[in-house]
Amino acid sequence: MIEYHVQKGDTIAGVTSRLNTNWEALQKNNPQSIGKAKNGNWFLKEGATITTENSFDKSLLKAQATKTSPVSQEPIHISQQQTKLMHSINAKHEQVLPSMPATNKEESITHTIKAGETLWDLAINKYHVHVKDIMKENGITDPKTLQIGQQITIRLPQSTGEEPVVASWYGKAFHGRPMANGAIYDMHAATIAHKEMPLGTKVELKNTATGEMVRAVVTDRGPYIEGRDVDLSYGLAQKLSLVKQGIGNLTMRVL
Repeated sequence: MIEYHVQKGDTIAGVTSRLNTNWEALQKNNPQSIGKAKNGNWFLKEGATITTENSFDKSLLKAQATKTSPVSQEPIHISQQQTKLMHSINAKHEQVLPSMPATNKEESITHTIKAGETLWDLAINKYHVHVKDIMKENGITDPKTLQIGQQITIRLPQSTGEEPVVASWYGKAFHGRPMANGAIYDMHAATIAHKEMPLGTKVELKNTATGEMVRAVVTDRGPYIEGRDVDLSYGLAQKLSLVKQGIGNLTMRVL
């Protein structure tokens, strides 16, 4: 069991992600640390202690909350800069999902750690892979041991070609809310939600029935309805002629 003390600015989405848990488990195990605002939104009480049964994710928490210093090469904490996410619960963000399936071909690259880089930044913002995968590949249990100039191996999943997907869309009800990547959802933007693909992954989607094709970026998590693979923004659903029917079959290719 590990403990986490809620800091000012912490959100439920950010804490559940860092602790590799979900809203249901967090709420069940820590009822004393959670409050409910007058508008119906849940929030974490500043200064409260959150406990989780996970063990591996103690290192993951450090990976997201530490940063190497260009002067002393000692880590400095920047968790406040990385946890400015939502105060309302977006169901799409509540679940931390496993690593990408091993069905895709992979390419390995070597990255040299530079001043100020963290595993979280490398995984999410640069290479669009999972933090856990980098840690496992390089035998990293404590990100604080990273040193400037250290070389690590990163596996980049490669697309095996087009694959069929069942797509739905989400729009006005989520417009203006934070997404899983921390950005604000724009229902007209070229973004999609996927349960497993690393955030930042670029894809190409095609409606084979109409020939319409779009490109998009994975910025959110979902859909969590059985039988559906991706959630399109309202704008993309319009371009792929899926707004009226609500759900349809597409092909998807990772770029």
